[in-house]
Amino acid sequence: MVAVDGHAGSGKSTFAGQLARALDDAPVLHLDDIASHDELFEWTGRLLTQVIEPLTRGETAHYTPYDWRARRFGPPLPVPPAPVVVVEGVGAGRRALRPHLAQLLWMELPHEESWARGRSRDGEEQREFWRGWVRAERKHFADDPSRPFADLLIRQCGKGYEVTNGPAGTVGPDQPFT
Repeated sequence: MVAVDGHAGSGKSTFAGQLARALDDAPVLHLDDIASHDELFEWTGRLLTQVIEPLTRGETAHYTPYDWRARRFGPPLPVPPAPVVVVEGVGAGRRALRPHLAQLLWMELPHEESWARGRSRDGEEQREFWRGWVRAERKHFADDPSRPFADLLIRQCGKGYEVTNGPAGTVGPDQPFT
């Protein structure tokens, strides 16, 4: 599993899609489908049981994607086992997931710029949601930062991306394998 983490609005989904295409159309799991209004960041158990554990056994995983407009979970969708599965979303590099990751990529864009892009993308309809989101994201990264563990930092450029080494240079106590 390769995780693409960063602030909301930093370009994770776009980058993950391009990365997946470059990796022979690897499956992409969007954490927006795992999170919900009631569990912005409390979805780790569901991700582990619905996706990571079955994939670890070489089985097709099935997760129930969340519909943010209807505010309910939908019918299960499959994630087939593959040589690489890309997981993208805020919190993809959290402590509980790092032992399952081959690589952690961090979208290197300041949080204020990321959030401005996200607000612009989501429009007035989601204005109130963003107020709560910013508080929740700040708390999440204060309690469980991902960037210090990133293998690579990804910066979006005018055309393409700049990739540099991240702060994680070595395997640590919460990452027994890569």
